[in-house]
Parts: sequence; structure tokens; C-alpha cells
Amino acid sequence: MASDQSFVEYVFEQARLTDELSYRKMFGEYAVYLRGKVVGLVCDNQFFVKPTDPGKALLGRWTEGLPYPGAKPYLRMGEELDAPDLLHRLLIVTAEALPLPKPRPASKTARKSAGRATPRTP
Repeated sequence: MASDQSFVEYVFEQARLTDELSYRKMFGEYAVYLRGKVVGLVCDNQFFVKPTDPGKALLGRWTEGLPYPGAKPYLRMGEELDAPDLLHRLLIVTAEALPLPKPRPASKTARKSAGRATPRTP
């Protein structure tokens, strides 16, 4: 079941990171980004945060869940969604603990054109 846009907006309101938080719709669900890093997923109108040691330490107690079949376990947000200060801090410490995404390799056409010499005119 696809998530509702209104639920994504609710998560964003609660996180209070409107200038830094973004999302991308993928297969009817949403990936949530903070400072260019995927920090969570919205699936089936539930919010899942990537598990990190600092995030788990901040929460103290947490519930894991699978955002989609075959996924690795994420931290499933329940009552944490109703605690904006906690959610705000959780997303920040999660982003800080995650590595920067690896740069995408250049497409085949970009690599081919980069290797060609430009003909000179006399």
C-alpha cells in the first residue's frame, strides 16, 4: 500500500527540519534525506529511521521493523512521532553517523565523450 503525501508532510512538520529535510518518491513510498543522506523511509504510512548506534543510544528503547519485504531492519517510529524534539535530534544524530553517499559513476556516454579528442581547425 502506498503512503499518503499527508503522512510525509506530518513527519516533516514533527521533525522541524524543513530547510534541510527532503524526500524522493520511489515506488509509491518515500526516501527521506537529511543533508544529502538517506536517514529514513516512509512506507505504508509508517516512518522508519536508519539504525545507528547514536540513534539507538538517544532513543534508549526502540522497536525495529521492516519497511518493505526483504529490507534490513530499521527503527520504526511510533510514539516518537509525537515527540518533535526527540525526532529532530534523532534525525540529526542519524545523519551525522551515516557516511556520505558514494558518487555515482559517470554514464557510458559521458565516459565515451570524455575520452575523445576535439578536432583542431587550422
